[in-house]
Amino acid sequence: MEPVFVHLVQSWITVLFITVIVCFVVGEMTRNFSQVDKVWSLMPIAYSWITLSAFPSSPRLWLMTVLVTAWGLRLSYNFYRKGGYNIIPWKGEEDYRWGILRQNPILKKGIRISLFNLFFISIYQQVLIFLFSTPLLLAAEYADVSLTGLDYLAASFMFLFILIETLADNQLYHFHLQKQHKMPVNGQFNESLNKGFMMEGLWKYVRHPNFAAEQATWVSFYFFGVIASGQWINWTLSGPFLLILLFAGSSGFTESISMGKYPEYMNYKQNVPRFLPVNLKLKQRAEKQV
Repeated sequence: MEPVFVHLVQSWITVLFITVIVCFVVGEMTRNFSQVDKVWSLMPIAYSWITLSAFPSSPRLWLMTVLVTAWGLRLSYNFYRKGGYNIIPWKGEEDYRWGILRQNPILKKGIRISLFNLFFISIYQQVLIFLFSTPLLLAAEYADVSLTGLDYLAASFMFLFILIETLADNQLYHFHLQKQHKMPVNGQFNESLNKGFMMEGLWKYVRHPNFAAEQATWVSFYFFGVIASGQWINWTLSGPFLLILLFAGSSGFTESISMGKYPEYMNYKQNVPRFLPVNLKLKQRAEKQV
C-alpha cells in the first residue's frame, strides 16, 4: 500500500477522532445535542477535499468531490435557514427529537443520556458519516483507473437525487413557514395545513421524500467505488447500508411523534409508502380482490 494512501487514511481517522470529541464535549456543555447535525453536511466535504489534495490528478476524485461539495453546501444552507447555525458556533436550533429523547424515563436515569450522546450521537453518527464517505478512499486506492461512462451515469443519478431532495426540502420549508404564519398561504398546501402535517407535493407519493433522496444519493455515491475497483460488493458497502438502517429508525421515531400529535396521520401512513413510491400494501389488497 502506497505511503500517500496510508497517510490519507490516517488523516481521515484523525479528523474523525477530533470531531467526535468536539461534538461530545460541546453537546454536554451546552445540552444541545445537534452538534453532529451541524457538521453532518460538512464532514463529507472535508473528507473529499482531503482525499483530492492527496490525489489531485484523479478525474474521478474531482467529479466525486464536486458532487459531494454541491450536496453539502445545499444541505448546509437548508440547515442554516431552519435556524440550525448560529454566529456562536455551539448555539443554534436543536432538533426537536433530541429534546423528546431526553425526557425518556430510561435515558433520564444517571448518566445514561450522556452515554447516549457519546456512543450514539457523537461516535456512531460520525463513524457513519465516515463510512458512507469511504468510496472516496476506494477511488483513491484505484486512482490510476480511468474515468468511464459509468462514472457519469453514477454522477447523473447522484445529481438527480440531490435535486429531488432540494425540491422536497423546499416544499417542507415553505409548508412550515405557512403553518407558522411566517409566509402568506398560497393554496399549495391547503390540505396539509388543515391536517397539521405535510402530505402534498412529493409527500403525496412517499412519506419521507427528503430522506429517501438522501439515502439514494449515497447509494449512487457507492457506485463510484464499484466502478473504480471493479468489485460490486466491497468494503465501502457498510456506509449506505447503515445509513438506510439509520433512516429506517429515525423515520419510525419521527412518525411515532406525528401519530401522537395528528389524529389523521395513521390513515396517511397506511396509504402512502415510507420511502419508495410503490404502495405494496395497496397492491397486495388489489391482487387479493382480483
